[in-house]
Amino acid sequence: MRFLHPDTGGTGAHSGIVVGIVVVAAGSGSRLGHPDPKAFVPVAGRSILAHALEGVFGSTERAQVVIVAPADWVAEARDLATAVAGAAHESVTVVVGSASRQGSVAAGLAALAPGIEIVLVHDAARSFTPSAQFDAVIKAVRQTGAGVIPALPVSDTIKRVGDGRATATIDRSDLVAVQTPQGFPRAQLASAYAEASADHTDDAALFAAAGHDVRVIEGDSQAFKITTPWDLRRAESLIPTVERVERVERVETRTGIGIDVHAFDTARPLWLGGVFWPGEVGLAGHSDGDAVSHAICDALLSAAGLGDLGSNFGTAEPRFADARGEVFLSATVELVTAAGFMINNVSVQVVANHPKIGTRRSEIEMRLSDFVGAPVSVAATTSDRLGFTGRGEGLSVIATCLLERNRERRTR
Repeated sequence: MRFLHPDTGGTGAHSGIVVGIVVVAAGSGSRLGHPDPKAFVPVAGRSILAHALEGVFGSTERAQVVIVAPADWVAEARDLATAVAGAAHESVTVVVGSASRQGSVAAGLAALAPGIEIVLVHDAARSFTPSAQFDAVIKAVRQTGAGVIPALPVSDTIKRVGDGRATATIDRSDLVAVQTPQGFPRAQLASAYAEASADHTDDAALFAAAGHDVRVIEGDSQAFKITTPWDLRRAESLIPTVERVERVERVETRTGIGIDVHAFDTARPLWLGGVFWPGEVGLAGHSDGDAVSHAICDALLSAAGLGDLGSNFGTAEPRFADARGEVFLSATVELVTAAGFMINNVSVQVVANHPKIGTRRSEIEMRLSDFVGAPVSVAATTSDRLGFTGRGEGLSVIATCLLERNRERRTR
């Protein structure tokens, strides 16, 4: 998710941010038997609010995020947002809540930027709501123009009771258990809140009471509400499963491409693919001219968004004069891994009349794989006597790579 800085107000035509997410975290922890407000009660070492914000920040939609917290816990809420949101923490607004949930939501709505058109209201107590549920609610509001609530069918038998006796069985076929986030067109929700004369148990009820349409989409079992000590134990038992699912969902895959071209130089020895080629014409260059290693470096750096070989290891650096390809590969791998990426594999294509790569392919692949720390495959072809490679004036190399990064590293 990308975020709107609260100071911008969202009024710039270039901002394009139309979604706001109000996270309600102002409730007490009395039913949990805890002295702290519910959102700040720990679950497996992290607060309920911290877990909830993981789902919020995992949404793919650009949004302004407003956290509504108890007056004495505003600083704590801001610190939690900083820890979870990482570099985007300045884009999160924290406001003081009210004694009632309805008042707290109103406070959150008041903090939204003028350009917000769709509002999601989310209970922090539903701390394991998947990010996909936020995206689904936003999409449904955008498509229908109505209020949207996620819900699950009621599976238990429901009884009406009186004086301690079961008086009737309720048909459950048209009953659902409602969850959050609940989404609404901002103008209609603000109007409904302004006109509300009674308290409602959720925003959809208030919205419907104002005469607006409310649609239902499928909810998620992990979006249960932590209300009682039993719920807290259930949440703690789910932590390993939830974190494993989040890690799978948050794997970021990137591809990169690198191209290097060198002219042949009869005065130099040939180093190519990290190995020495006795009796072959060398390659011109500031370093050893190992075009295979250089192309791999460019592919890795481009995939990681770290520039290119020249910007990281310029020819102005005397220490790189005549440096072997392994020097650049090692330094590049260090930069890429420091950025949180894992190298999945690298593929190399050499275009040249000579040397004959096939005679030493296995050796080159093993050596490069050792340098890179991942499988490297090498292939070769000619250009059928076309161009400078066809005329034997030099060679070119194309390298591609696949990187993976766990996005969780950027938010925790």
